[in-house]
Amino acid sequence: MFSSSLVQSFLPEFISGDFDSIRPEVREYYAIKGCEIISTPDQYHTDFTKCLEVLRNKIEEKDLQVDMIVTLGGLAGRFDQIMASVSTLFQATRITPLPIIIIQEESLIYLLQPGKHKLHVDTGMEGDWCGLIPVGQPCNQVTTTGLKWNVTNHRISFGTLVSTSNTYDGSGVVTVETDHPLLWTMAIKNTHD
Repeated sequence: MFSSSLVQSFLPEFISGDFDSIRPEVREYYAIKGCEIISTPDQYHTDFTKCLEVLRNKIEEKDLQVDMIVTLGGLAGRFDQIMASVSTLFQATRITPLPIIIIQEESLIYLLQPGKHKLHVDTGMEGDWCGLIPVGQPCNQVTTTGLKWNVTNHRISFGTLVSTSNTYDGSGVVTVETDHPLLWTMAIKNTHD
């Protein structure tokens, strides 16, 4: 299906975690391929959180210019692990100043920090739906433009209004102003179709 050189080009530089569920042959495969295996046994943080800490250190050590961290996976399977990925986005602000997005199949999430945000949704990769989810605490003042169902100085919280199953108004730009962290979620097109 994929050429050997293509597979080789996607080998990670490092693999980090507590390795409590990795099969020995998988660990050995990546070690033989030259991937650095970094054990991070701390059970008080997720492997994703610990990986961000390792990545931050590697970026600093190598003086790399990085604009954003894109994480592939973490939004499928067990609900508790999905929520752990969301929790890591909240913790990430203490680990790195870089924006972090998580992509899984046809979904993308990004944690908007308090303030004003301008999201370009005219790249051709957007799917039909989007949403704003107040995880952790209510957002007392949210204002949006560019959505089919906009809000103006609205309170968004679980138990009242959560902006899911929204879509775009066709302008190509969504603006969001929030007083507390707010999870942006959107569909992305599956390029395999």
